[in-house]
Amino acid sequence: MLTRSPVRHLGESERSAVERLLERDPIAAAQVIERIAARGLSWWRSDGKMLGYGQRRELQAICWAGAHVTPLATHREAVAAFAETLARQARTCGSIVGPAEGVLELWAALSGLWGPSREVRTAQPLLLADAPSPVAEDPLVRPVALDELDKLMPASIAMYTEEVGVSPVDATNTTGYRSRVATLVRGSRSYARFHGDTVVFKADVAVLTRHTAQIQGVWVHPEWRGQGLATSGMSTVVNHVLRRFAPTVSLYVNDYNVPARRAYDRCGFRQVGEFATVLF
Repeated sequence: MLTRSPVRHLGESERSAVERLLERDPIAAAQVIERIAARGLSWWRSDGKMLGYGQRRELQAICWAGAHVTPLATHREAVAAFAETLARQARTCGSIVGPAEGVLELWAALSGLWGPSREVRTAQPLLLADAPSPVAEDPLVRPVALDELDKLMPASIAMYTEEVGVSPVDATNTTGYRSRVATLVRGSRSYARFHGDTVVFKADVAVLTRHTAQIQGVWVHPEWRGQGLATSGMSTVVNHVLRRFAPTVSLYVNDYNVPARRAYDRCGFRQVGEFATVLF
């Protein structure tokens, strides 16, 4: 049963309290930390809103609600309160993602109202590397140049479709996803190995904070799998990112993706938490 609790929209005046809460687990909170660092908590922002549980000066938990919903620093009462607030409107997010306990409790409360989901991924190890990879790098993996965007796009679309289960583009709209990929390329945050004009390995620094660079979009061309490209390619990415971007490299992976987990293990990643994702 959903119960009433003190939940309110948080603004810039409470930014310091939000940031203190996020600093408790900056690896798990990386996606939200990046959003706040870029655009703050001003009421006019259109990409989402921050919900807070607790009275002023007693902020206990937060929940980002935008294209993705992410509950952080939660406990049972906070999750129930967030669920009650979110249930007052139709679902607009594409997923609920974040630390597993909060995500799964929130989904249990909202599933009857926001369901059905396309998929619930209940166990996604959150991994961290804070030292150079011990395995050999792939010297052909490098940042993608902007004039290579057209060559990268098919691989990016294939990766997203394979991972999420739906294409990020359709016949009437390709600009949004292309713009996101282009932004990463401009920031030298998209890495690839090319074979002619074909991308055979790719990975992106999708989230960047002062604590960590979160890698997403790791993909190997189906015809090149089983040759160790994921391990050597990720070794290059890890080492380059540690030198250039952040003191740690992080990512989360589906627990059933055994080949990927083996590659990350070889590159020196260790588990520091667990995520869950509900896909709509």
